[in-house]
Amino acid sequence: MTDHVAWNDRYRDGDLPWDTGRHSSELKACLQRNSIMPCRALELGCGTGSNCVWLAQQGFDVTGVDVSPLAVERAEARAYAAGVKVRFVVADVFELPDFGAPFAFFFDRGCYHAVRRIATDRYATAVARTLVGGARGLVLAGNAREPNSPGPPVVTEEQIREELGQTFHIVDLHEFRFDGAPGVDEDFLGWSCLVSKS
Repeated sequence: MTDHVAWNDRYRDGDLPWDTGRHSSELKACLQRNSIMPCRALELGCGTGSNCVWLAQQGFDVTGVDVSPLAVERAEARAYAAGVKVRFVVADVFELPDFGAPFAFFFDRGCYHAVRRIATDRYATAVARTLVGGARGLVLAGNAREPNSPGPPVVTEEQIREELGQTFHIVDLHEFRFDGAPGVDEDFLGWSCLVSKS
């Protein structure tokens, strides 16, 4: 189980080095490269909702999930201010609720690389249960080739292929740079992993 109190404390204290306040440029590039059209989409670890709001603005039917109630509250305020409809849910990625119809796309900017330290084998199976056959997903994770402290948790290419590849087909895996957040001087090296559910 993910420690919701610790994550909520980080939002309360403003300790959010990952929160850029804007959508992920790698997400936008992935959708364009792979001709992923608007569909029912899930964001895991949605935080304050920047990516959810942007996806909704592109025509996606979006649900955002975060373990922090405070993050979800801020995400709801962001969606309201932007005039878009997004469903936000407070939930643990390992114990996702029944969302009704399955999703055709999911996005994860940093949830996987954080929760894999708790249970490497449970993340992919929990996510896959929410998806329709043929669904695609983009997972962005810190890259162990350039460990940083402070910086995002990191994984190796081999770990991604082993941990996600047991459940998903890995369509594309390449390096990229995370968008920098305000007050963070470095754009950290990451992995961009596009997967599909068979």
